[in-house]
Amino acid sequence: MLIFGAAALVFVAIMCVGVLLTTDDKTQHAKKRAKLVGAGETGKSTRVSKADEEANARRRETQRMLAKLRQEDEKRKKMLVPQDIKSKLEQAGVSMSVSTFWIVSAATGIGLAVAAYLSGAQGLPTISGVKLENRAVVVGMAGFAGFLGLPRFVLGFLASSRAKKKTNQFADGLDVIVRGVKSGLPLNECLRIIANESPAPLGPEFEILTDQISMGTNMERALQNLYQRVPLQEINFFVIVLAIQTKAGGNLSEALGNLSAVIRSRRMMREKVSALSSEAKASAMIIGCLPFAVGTMLYVSSPDYIMPLLTTETGHLFILIGACMMTFGILVMRMMINFDM
Repeated sequence: MLIFGAAALVFVAIMCVGVLLTTDDKTQHAKKRAKLVGAGETGKSTRVSKADEEANARRRETQRMLAKLRQEDEKRKKMLVPQDIKSKLEQAGVSMSVSTFWIVSAATGIGLAVAAYLSGAQGLPTISGVKLENRAVVVGMAGFAGFLGLPRFVLGFLASSRAKKKTNQFADGLDVIVRGVKSGLPLNECLRIIANESPAPLGPEFEILTDQISMGTNMERALQNLYQRVPLQEINFFVIVLAIQTKAGGNLSEALGNLSAVIRSRRMMREKVSALSSEAKASAMIIGCLPFAVGTMLYVSSPDYIMPLLTTETGHLFILIGACMMTFGILVMRMMINFDM
């Protein structure tokens, strides 16, 4: 254990030295220059004019207002958008009750636990002199992952896929409203056209919206209910535009036309980012699959060479260290290629 600890310390020291060597003076100078420019200083003169001070004050005030609006929007999202299982099931389009979901989750957990028990996994090694009950630990972890991890992952994947389809259809729905308003149709009739003509999953959501309006719900409340069912940024923009137009008036067709252009631009930017990050994603998948591929080939070609890694406690420790380092690297690469659009 002392040898492994010393090796870990040496590895951390090498990483720190590499970070220090890669951070050169030019980077520090660029950061200092950017900080001075952001504060309104050019570095060429120590005297700041009154106009520069007013511009800096306006810039700071604008940044403060934007930060305040962003915080208020986040609070509104937390208040309006529920995060319970029932809402997740509705967002994913799964016709299942909450009790049925928990029954399926329990069955999945029990199934994975039984599979782990029958597989004869011998689990974790002795760590710091503490001997764990290997099979019980593995079975418990498999049951926990099957009960809380796998069903929620599948539910989140279905919800994100359905939300992506709604986003792709929403710009066309806004164009329908723009053309209908320009031709003289009322807003409610344009929403009804979207509900009748748009395919699923966008059409049924607007059908619920129009039914609520027909039953006497005011426009603002019906739009808030739509955002609760479809918590997308594009729907949030749509709700804000209609709320402002309802209270203050204005050219609705022009506002929705601009919103449609913004949504299409966001989708194009999202696709461009996905294309630019595809190389990094492919590299991450290759790097992630490489250890398993090499281990499988070694097991097939030279089983005696790799069996100590699977049968000894030292080999188990190295597997644990490698898994932790690999997980850390994959998370770092995911953060590098994951952009909030």
